[in-house]
Amino acid sequence: MNTSRATKRSKWVERIRIAILYAIGLLFLFPFYIAIVYSIKTPMETAESPLSFPKHISWSNYADAIEASNFFLALRNSVVTTSATVALTILVCSMGAYVIARNNNRFYTFFYYLFMSSIMLPFQVLMFPLYKTWADLHILNTLPGLITSLTGVQIGYFCFLYVGFIKTVPRELEESALLDGASRYRTFFSIIFPLLKPINMTIIVLSALGAWNDFVVSMVLVQKKAVSTLPLVQFQFFGEYTSQVNMAFAAIILSMIPIMIFYGFAQRYIIGGVTAGAVKG
Repeated sequence: MNTSRATKRSKWVERIRIAILYAIGLLFLFPFYIAIVYSIKTPMETAESPLSFPKHISWSNYADAIEASNFFLALRNSVVTTSATVALTILVCSMGAYVIARNNNRFYTFFYYLFMSSIMLPFQVLMFPLYKTWADLHILNTLPGLITSLTGVQIGYFCFLYVGFIKTVPRELEESALLDGASRYRTFFSIIFPLLKPINMTIIVLSALGAWNDFVVSMVLVQKKAVSTLPLVQFQFFGEYTSQVNMAFAAIILSMIPIMIFYGFAQRYIIGGVTAGAVKG
């Protein structure tokens, strides 16, 4: 009797748990539903019934959004900015973390904690000094200035991940290469860097997501349409007195497609790399 009651209770507990998980899943999917529905509605249908599915699909929102936002120019700027930021982040962070991980003294430990402390520093603190510096260097409203800034914002956290992962790589591998006459640079790029593939893939994904979706840094440093990225051109649909909600959501859906495809192929590397970089060592 007690066994059957316990079995029934466990079944009810399992059903409740599944129902809660479904509810949470629907809650997270609801913003995507709103974005898709608004992007294929007319303004009149949006005003009449904001949450209902449209009776007639308005694909013209996508065509109008592409034309109004100069979408393909912004797409090119986003691709260039994201690709360059990822490449620069991987190069700078991996080399810097290698030096820190292999030198256990106060000087390099200080830099390690300096990078760590930058993680807790909000961009708003750096916003005005960075703007003034970039203006003096004449790299405001340029992609190189934006790429450099996005790389700098990401360095602290990614150096932290790299240091933890590099400490798990045996020193004997590089010592053998050094004994054979290899330089420090050749040892790093020929021996160490290929072993960093798990953490490299994780940082490629995280860095790409951060650079592609960035709005705050781009808004501060880029005001010209010729160098605007996708998050910035979406902002132009909202004015002081009017807002083109349907076109804005159409542009959002279009800008999500490339990064979602990229994330779909690379997501399996994220958890493993972050765990290895943050826990080991």
